[in-house]
Amino acid sequence: MKPVIHPHDLSLDHWTQGELYESRDQSFGKMLGLEKLGISYCQVPPGKSGCPFHNHHHVDEAFVILSGIGRYRFGSEHYDVGPGNVLGAPAGGPDTAHQLINTGQTPLIYFAISANAAADLVEYPDSGKFQAISKRSDGERFRFVGRSDSARDYWEDEPGA
Repeated sequence: MKPVIHPHDLSLDHWTQGELYESRDQSFGKMLGLEKLGISYCQVPPGKSGCPFHNHHHVDEAFVILSGIGRYRFGSEHYDVGPGNVLGAPAGGPDTAHQLINTGQTPLIYFAISANAAADLVEYPDSGKFQAISKRSDGERFRFVGRSDSARDYWEDEPGA
């Protein structure tokens, strides 16, 4: 654990998904000794986003724009953002769904900060999906992505039900 970290010292993971999604990022809250607060350093190339439009049921998020410009989609609204802007994404329903897209010509660089909850339910309004996430007591993560139309009855296939 180090109580001070400079983003330039982080080893960034580079990933891409399809035409819209790409980022170089690194989560580093645990490196700072933080257990209940997550923080990531993100560099998103022009025309890309680091995640789909989504909302969390139990996790608040905030984003601090360090450099570059983008468009913050929040619920049904859109906001132009740039260096120094702080963006809030409180837990809630689709009215708090959010996505940050780089609309500039240089990387959009920001900190993403969130509550480090043991469990969350995430909705993706554009695709109709949801994701259930839980951190098990053994440290392993449970994750399920589905759609409401694949729901099953509570008692289905239960012995004796």
